[in-house]
Amino acid sequence: MLPGRWRTQTTMTKSTDREIETGGLGMLIMGEVHTGMLHNSTAVSPDAASRLLALVEGAPVRRVDRPVACAISPDTVTGVDCELPGTTGAKARGVGTIISRVVVTGGRVVQGSAFVEIRPGVAGRRLPWFHYLARPGVVELLSKAETEHLAAGFLGADPTRPELLDLGGIGGRAMDGVQTSSALDHRPVLKSSRTCLRWTVETVTKARSISLTIHGDRLRTVRLRVPQLEVSAAAGLCEDLALHDWLLTTLLTQVAWARVGSGPRSEVVERLRPAIENLFHLWMPAARVDTQLTDLWAALDSQPGGLTRQWQTTVDRIRDQVALAVAEVAHRASAATDRR
Repeated sequence: MLPGRWRTQTTMTKSTDREIETGGLGMLIMGEVHTGMLHNSTAVSPDAASRLLALVEGAPVRRVDRPVACAISPDTVTGVDCELPGTTGAKARGVGTIISRVVVTGGRVVQGSAFVEIRPGVAGRRLPWFHYLARPGVVELLSKAETEHLAAGFLGADPTRPELLDLGGIGGRAMDGVQTSSALDHRPVLKSSRTCLRWTVETVTKARSISLTIHGDRLRTVRLRVPQLEVSAAAGLCEDLALHDWLLTTLLTQVAWARVGSGPRSEVVERLRPAIENLFHLWMPAARVDTQLTDLWAALDSQPGGLTRQWQTTVDRIRDQVALAVAEVAHRASAATDRR
C-alpha cells in the first residue's frame, strides 16, 4: 500500500449528545493493534484457538464461528503510572489501568490489542491503587490537558521514550505470549511483517468522521470523532481495520516477491499459492464490527484509495496469473499431442 491519507465524514441526522468539558478534556480513547501471521504451518482449529487464548484462568474465550472464525482472549488489565504524550510540551501524568487482549482470526492471523479511556482525575492527586483497579481500562489525568493535543501526541508518539504511555508494548507482549506458545510449530506458511495500527476516539457534537493515514510499511494511524461511543466498539472497529490493512499489505508483498510479470508463470503461481490458500478467504470487512460503526467502515472503504478496491484489484491480478498458467499448460499438452 502506498503512503497516503484519506478521510471521510458522515453527518448525524439527529444527536442529543453533548461534549463533556472538564479542564479541556472530553471523551478520549486510545488504542494500538499489532497484527501478524500466526506462527504455525496450518490454520489452528476454533477449539485450538480457544485453548491458545485461555490467558486468564477461569475466564472464557469469546468465539465467533461465522462468517469467519474468530477467537478473542479474556481481557487482561495492566497498571500504569506514566507520562502521556502531547503536542504542547507540557507534561501530563496519568495513572490507571490498560486493557489488552489477543485475537485470532481464521486460525491464521493473530492480533495483540491494547486500549484505554483517558479521564480527568477525580481528586487532583494520585490515589491508592485500589481506586484505579476498580476502574479497569481507565487512566486518570493528574493535570489538565486538551483532548486534541493528547490525541495528536499519542498518534505521533516516539515509541523509544520509556517514560511515555506504551500501549503498543502492552498489546505486543500479549501477542508475543501467544506466538511463542509450545502449542504452535513455529513454521509460518508465508513470510510477513507485523503491522501496527494506532488509533484515537475523540468527542464531537455534530458530525462523525474517520481518517486513516499510512506511514510507510508498518505504521498506520486512525482518528475517529464521534458524539459517543463504547470503548469495546471502538476497539473492535480498529482491530477489524488493522486486520484488513494487514491482509492487503501482506498480499501486495507476496505479489512483489513472486515477480508477477517478470518471472516464469509457473514459478509465479507457485510462489503465490500460500497467499491464495491462506489469505483470500479471510477478507470480510466489518464482519465483527458494531452495527453503529459499519457506516464509517463503508464510507472509508468507498474512497478512491479504499482497502477493498485495492484488495480486489490485486486478487484479480493473481487469478489472471493462475488462469494464464493453466492455459499455458493446456496449450503445451495440446501441442505435444499434435506432434505424436
